[in-house]
Amino acid sequence: MSKFVEIRPRELKPALFELVGISRTTIDAHYRLYQGYVTKRNEILGRLAEVDLEAANQVYSELRALKIDLTFAVGGIKNHEIYFEHLGGEGGKPAGAIGALIERDFGSADAWQADLKASGMAGRGWAWTAYDWDEGRLFNYVGDAQNTFPVWNATPLVALDVYEHAYFLDYQTDRAAYIEAFLKNLDWTVVNGWVTAYRIPPP
Repeated sequence: MSKFVEIRPRELKPALFELVGISRTTIDAHYRLYQGYVTKRNEILGRLAEVDLEAANQVYSELRALKIDLTFAVGGIKNHEIYFEHLGGEGGKPAGAIGALIERDFGSADAWQADLKASGMAGRGWAWTAYDWDEGRLFNYVGDAQNTFPVWNATPLVALDVYEHAYFLDYQTDRAAYIEAFLKNLDWTVVNGWVTAYRIPPP
């Protein structure tokens, strides 16, 4: 089993405590959940490091359970790091490189937003706007959990958390109102930074 390095949760940026329509109470509770995923990831990797692979016939079921749990924990880390990082902006119409990609691949910003909202309402856990490197285009994907329905060779650029923990304290069961608040707080500068860093080709 390969060695592993423990990681620590990323700190939240101050702008996350001043969001429009998403309270500090919700962000604090949400962040504790993310911290739990980091703790769980470290714990599972520590346990995997101790698995005796020479006794594979005896450990297959244990190994399977640990590795499945690891995908959930790591998915929870990655999803939430995207989520927290690209909030704290002023929302509005996508601008810059991401705006141009959305116009090309969805026809308009309104069409992209309508599709993302519908995806968020349909999914049980997440909706993502990701760039598919094989198709060379953006698409909105749905995930029912941290580790369900990943699309290989696709890079998420917008991560909409629609688990109840993301909105219940502020909106109870009104997920649609929360999604509207999420969109009002997106930071397109951050998203455009990712487009540049990943070298996603312009339209």
